[in-house]
Order: sequence, then C-alpha cells, then structure tokens
Amino acid sequence: MASRHAIMFPFTAIVGQDLMKKALILNVVDPGIGGVLIKGEKGTAKSTTIRSLEQILPSKEVVKGCPFHCDPGRPESFCPYCSERAAKGEVLETETVPTDVVELPLSATEDRVAGTLDLEAVLQTGKKKFEPGILAQANGNLLYVDEINLLEDYIVDMLLDSAAMGVNYVEREGVSFTHPARFVLVGSMNPEEGDLRPQLLDRFGMSVEVKGERDLAQRSEVVSRRLMFDLDPKAFTASYQAETDGMREKIRRARAALGGVRTDRKIIDAAAYLSVYFGMEGHRADITMIRSARANAAYEGREQVSKEDLEAVAPLVLAHRLKKKPFERTSDYDLGDVHRCLEEF
Repeated sequence: MASRHAIMFPFTAIVGQDLMKKALILNVVDPGIGGVLIKGEKGTAKSTTIRSLEQILPSKEVVKGCPFHCDPGRPESFCPYCSERAAKGEVLETETVPTDVVELPLSATEDRVAGTLDLEAVLQTGKKKFEPGILAQANGNLLYVDEINLLEDYIVDMLLDSAAMGVNYVEREGVSFTHPARFVLVGSMNPEEGDLRPQLLDRFGMSVEVKGERDLAQRSEVVSRRLMFDLDPKAFTASYQAETDGMREKIRRARAALGGVRTDRKIIDAAAYLSVYFGMEGHRADITMIRSARANAAYEGREQVSKEDLEAVAPLVLAHRLKKKPFERTSDYDLGDVHRCLEEF
C-alpha cells in the first residue's frame, strides 16, 4: 500500500492525460461504475497518476477496530464480527480514516488476495477464524494492480467478481466466510506485453489508452514540473495544495449529490442507441454509460444528466468493448462518431 508519509507528485499537477484523470475521478464518485483499465506505453504517468489519486480521496467513517473497516452506514453489509456485535445490542464505535490506494503485487497468491480460514481453529473452538487478505484491506479503498495483464486470469476473475458484488466469499472444506469488499479496481498495463481476455476486458467499467504528450509546450511543462518536484517536493506539493483540497471537496460533494441526479428516458434511449450503433453485446455498456454520465453530472454540479455528460463518458465505456477485426488491433468503429450519433438521435 502506498504510504501516506511518502511525498507523491500531486494529482492536480499532472500535465494533460485528462481522460485518464476523468475516468479515475468518476469511479471514485461512483464505485459502481466498475473500475477502470488504463493502457499505455511506459513513461506516460499511469502509475504516478493512480498512486497520487490518494491525495484527493475524501476520508471515510468506519467501525473502529474492525479488520474489514466496515461502513457504519451500511449495516446490511457488515462483516460477521460487526453483525454479531450489533445483534447483541452493542453500540459500535466509529472513526474517520483516510481512503487509501492499496496495491496488489503480481506475486500475490489466492490466499493472500482472498484471505484464509483457519480450519484447525474451527474444529477446536467451533468458531470461525479468518485471516484477512488484500480484499479485506481494499474494502472502502481503491485497489491498484499494475501490469494486470500479467496477473493470473483466475486472480483477475476473483478481483472483478468481488468488485462487482461488493463482497468476498471464501470457502474451505465446507466452511465459509463472507466479508464486505467494496472497492474501486484500477488496473494498468502496457499492451506490448500482452492483453487481457475479452471476457475480462468487458468486466471493467471503463478503459483509457494513454500516450505521451506530442505537443512541445506540454512536453516541456511535464519536464519542468518534474524537475521542480525533484528539487523540493514539499514546496512543490504545497503550491498545489489549494487545488488538491478543492478537488477533494468537489468529489465529496459529487458523492453526496449522486443519488439525487435525475436521468430522463431520453438519455437512457440515447445510451441504448449508442450501444446498438457501436455493436455492443449484452447490456453492461448501456448501464455503465448511464452510471458514468450520472457521476459526471454530479461531479460538474448538475442535477440532471445531459447529452453532454453521455458524450463525455461514452468513449471511456465503449473503447475496450468494440469488436476487433481478426488479427488486427483496430476495430470497425470510430468513437469519433459519438458526437454525431448523439446529434442525430
């Protein structure tokens, strides 16, 4: 897990990469979007941007002392320990803690990710003893997997299942244990090192392909800011503190307002039209587009979803779901048509 004592390059100081930053922010506003996969060549600030996201994540309230840091506002999803305490009438003490970026190492085993049940303790005491894994640590946080395309498929499946359901289910020899595992899954990868299976790609809510800046002024600014940060990290970070605080507050407000954002039938019909036009299979893309558009509206301070919100998020939702031509990396569709489609609709 990234240390909060380490000085990271400020999220608000990162030059360009607007689509990547938007995808990350919208998933923080609404974790139900389903996470984001970030593809790109090396040296495009993928890891720096994701790790620095920790600076703008609003703090959260959790049950004090709970190894799964249960959300006191969601008693229906309490872990077995908190559920048992609440059933006894015990008042659960709470505390406010930072939201973290938890990193999953490529070498992580299934037990390290999901956690383990101590069957010997169950047999001896009759009580379940569970050793929490990374999914327990990720609950309520952001889970980052670098080079996710090099991770074993069954581990990726496990992460995506937990992210979609919001729970982690572990079973050993007929003994089971369930705990909350609501998190934003962020994966990054270099496509030159291999891709994810299409079935796994589709499970990510959004995807972004990042490239190095080609504009000379932008490239110079990237180098300039990096040199200034390396020279005096504290002073450089402090110079962006106001922007960082402002963005964190904007995200907090968006989260609070999300439930009240209205989506009329015309917007839903437009999302369905885009899905049909771009050859989407199933309905995951439609649902994700609407959720993403609602999050975008909330983040921009609007109470109703507009076509502009849909246009802003559609490329992020559709890009990795486009059908590819055999033996080619390109698809039959051009996402530049999104604007024209919405204008015609």
